Amino acid sequence: MELIRVDNVQKTYKNGVVALYDFNLSIQKGEFVFVIGASGSGKSTLIKMLYREERPDRGSIFIGGINVAKLKNRKVYILRRKLGVVFQDFKLLPKLTVFENVAFAMEVFGYEKGEIQKRVLEVLDLVGLKNKVRQYPDQLSGGEQQRVVIARAIVNKPKLLICDEPTGNLDPDTSMEIMRVLENINNLGTTIIMATHDREIVDKMKKRVILIESGRLKKDYEKGTYYNERY
Repeated sequence: MELIRVDNVQKTYKNGVVALYDFNLSIQKGEFVFVIGASGSGKSTLIKMLYREERPDRGSIFIGGINVAKLKNRKVYILRRKLGVVFQDFKLLPKLTVFENVAFAMEVFGYEKGEIQKRVLEVLDLVGLKNKVRQYPDQLSGGEQQRVVIARAIVNKPKLLICDEPTGNLDPDTSMEIMRVLENINNLGTTIIMATHDREIVDKMKKRVILIESGRLKKDYEKGTYYNERY
């Protein structure tokens, strides 16, 4: 079943740079897809369009039946409830505990306290942090902080998890630990799209890889690796 469809999308920034040109992409429910490409290739623009930080000048982007490109600003929350986003920077609230950081994502949608308690502990267990619930972000390693971010992103059971360079600030061993967490989440049915420059991760994971070059979809490998391409 198709979850994401990008049709004939074009995006030109005010400085005249064409970030995406006549871009087409289809992603099925449950897939794990790496998005690779040189800096300035257009991959960050694509990622931002999927969670509606940017809009295309032309074309359509459907996620779970919602035309993201035409979604009014006051309706963006409908889209955001269907997806989670993980960034390179952790963006955790420093004065909240691990539990409170994750719970906050449910509180803003008005879930009951008992439901929040149960679900937060479930996702913290899934990412391997059930024994860190009372600690604060500055008491955690970088890898542990990113696990909290992932837990927060999936606590509302999104259909889609978008990861923008989630291992960019981590060492290789910690990066692979994070990838195992993401793979477990994917195995539970969540579709994952991850933009990355990390060749080792892409080569080891053997997932679908799409290469963006000069704003166009250049290659689409079913079980690809990074070493085919040189930048």
